[in-house]
Formats: sequence, structure tokens, C-alpha cells
Amino acid sequence: QVQLVESGGGLVQAGGSLRLSCAASGRTFSSWTMGWFRQAPGKEREFVAGIGWSGGNTKYADSVKGRFTISRDNAKNTAYLQMNSLKPEDTAVYYCAVDQSTTLVFTRAVSYDYWGQGTQVTVSS
Repeated sequence: QVQLVESGGGLVQAGGSLRLSCAASGRTFSSWTMGWFRQAPGKEREFVAGIGWSGGNTKYADSVKGRFTISRDNAKNTAYLQMNSLKPEDTAVYYCAVDQSTTLVFTRAVSYDYWGQGTQVTVSS
């Protein structure tokens, strides 16, 4: 069983930054693809960013390109999402997820096997 725990969310003013962390249990973390998704009230969960096992393969939603950076530290079983130049429209619950079946980065939520409980990010204008 894989457990994921997100942290680092909070309230920030527009233009500010936050760094989310996702700590994972599991002996084979380094072979998993990790993804970050978000869900705003009344909206569907959407892909934000993903990273392959080595960290060399990353993918971003167009809405966050150039502002967000995904990374991972396999020695710490942790993935990160650095969020800069935050906008009010970034307000959502952010979830990290694991895809154990592939080394590729997929953007569909159904591709991911395990999910964290989510962390709230609120950006004020």
C-alpha cells in the first residue's frame, strides 16, 4: 500500500510563492511517475505537472508553464511543486498522485493509482 502526504499549502497573496511537498511511503518510489493535480470548487480535477522516475521527464499544464516547477528527491521519497507568481485562479486543493505502471507522464487522473489527501492553496487578489 502506498501512502502520500502533501504539505506546504496555505494562503498567499497574488504574485507570491509556495512550495508543496509530497512524502511517499514505499520502497520503489524512485521508479514511480509522480503527478500533481488540483481541483477548484465546482470544477473537475485537472493535471498540473508530472515527473518521471529520473526527474528528467517533466510535463506541465499550459496554465502553469513558466511559473511552476516539479521536482523530486528519490533519496527522501519526496516530490515537490514550486509555485511562483501565483494567481487567484491557482486557488484549489492540490493533490499528489503516483502512477506505478509507467515511466511516462500522463495527464489523465485515471492513469494514477494512489492519491494523497490534498492540501489547500488559496491565492488572494
